[in-house]
Amino acid sequence: MMKIKADISFRQNFYFQLFFWIALFLFGTARTYGEYEGGLYKESVIYNFCHWIFQIIGANFIYYILIRHFFDRKKYLEFSLYLLLSLYFISVINRIFIVYVAEPFFMNEVKDSFFSIFTDIRYLLFHYTFPLISGAFIFISILFIIRYKDEKENTIRLQKEKSDLELKSLKAQLHPHFLFNTLNNIYSLSLTNSDKTSQSISQLSDILDYSLYKGQKKWVSVSEELSIIDDYIALESLRYYDERLKINKKYELHSSNTIPPLLYLTLVENAFKHGAGKNSGLTEINIQVETNHRHSVFSIENTSTGDQDTHEQGIGLQNIKKQLHYHYQHDFSCQISQENNIFKVEITTPSQYD
Repeated sequence: MMKIKADISFRQNFYFQLFFWIALFLFGTARTYGEYEGGLYKESVIYNFCHWIFQIIGANFIYYILIRHFFDRKKYLEFSLYLLLSLYFISVINRIFIVYVAEPFFMNEVKDSFFSIFTDIRYLLFHYTFPLISGAFIFISILFIIRYKDEKENTIRLQKEKSDLELKSLKAQLHPHFLFNTLNNIYSLSLTNSDKTSQSISQLSDILDYSLYKGQKKWVSVSEELSIIDDYIALESLRYYDERLKINKKYELHSSNTIPPLLYLTLVENAFKHGAGKNSGLTEINIQVETNHRHSVFSIENTSTGDQDTHEQGIGLQNIKKQLHYHYQHDFSCQISQENNIFKVEITTPSQYD
């Protein structure tokens, strides 16, 4: 995978440089067209070509060597020193190349001495360094823009991967938590009423099938979630006598809305765990669900003997809040309240969201 990404990056860089430098050469050549005639224009093209070669070398050296190894590592003093030296020596080599390699092809004049080339700073600055800087500045500016765009995309991708890993971690916490409670229920059932053990195992199988397969999806329909909740309630109800548990359900589904899997089931599980599981008297659990084309509203309340606010920090409710933030950002509401020994959670989510 890394090799493939490196190959793609190399090709993109190659095509960018090919397009950029050819365009720069053509622009420089066209800019001088008409200013010279005959052989003078040919000489101008040759000079432009020689400067162009060293612009390519200089710009790539400055970006990939000096900027990458010094500027990016915040070695600003070394970067500044090496930049000045590199501009000077590249300008000198460019001048030597023109005087001793290019000019003999079209003129027969006395060549400048090496001493003159190295010491005539003013001539080097205006005729070689400035053209080198101008081409390198445009090239490096574009590379910085491309790099900023790539880094921003990588940051977004890494954040998404981090969120996906966090969500998978949340589900990994949820499944063992749910399974542990349910197996305890079956164990209690086997001790008190073994005739119904097979029924509870069948219902548990359906719930686990939903958790393993549907639970890995990003969205499920509200009706699917409610169907598995009915199985869960039936399984939990086997543990209690009628005088210990009263379940009231009201489903009004006017639209085929979707939610993250296990969202409602976790709240039902919490109601049993912190309601019926800790209340020796009658426990009443009321579940109301309404869907329309705008939103889905899930409300659950259960009687409680003590202060249940501390359970907001429990595994179940913490996972619910994190999943809501992951899937909906801020486009949801989650209200948790307790009044007169009634603990209530109400969640409102958009009908469809992605």
